[in-house]
Amino acid sequence: MSKLEQDFQKASKEFQRLQADLTATVEARQKLDYQQSESDLVLKELKKLTPENTVYKLIGPGLMPQDSGEAQQTVEKRLDFIKKEIDRIEDQLKTIGEKAEKKKMEVIKLQTEMQNVQQQAQKS
Repeated sequence: MSKLEQDFQKASKEFQRLQADLTATVEARQKLDYQQSESDLVLKELKKLTPENTVYKLIGPGLMPQDSGEAQQTVEKRLDFIKKEIDRIEDQLKTIGEKAEKKKMEVIKLQTEMQNVQQQAQKS
């Protein structure tokens, strides 16, 4: 196997790995979107409550009463955390996307070089 073919295979495997990383990161982003949406709905409902309403929190197998203000703060903190995670994931998506694009161009270049070498060999 020629050096060119080895380089092509190595670049192709790296590109496939980057694509897998990109897919996994997109899935993580989608999960965070779902969690954010769910937490937004919970916060919206908590803001509708009056002091007479009782809020319950699932702890283990049972429901325990919780202060509605405390529940609201917990959900707001969770939303802050989720937003920070989304920002972090967005940065990862950008970085991985740029690396994947560079690797894709490298694979195309190597493939073109291999085709040119094969054409030259056929002409000889």
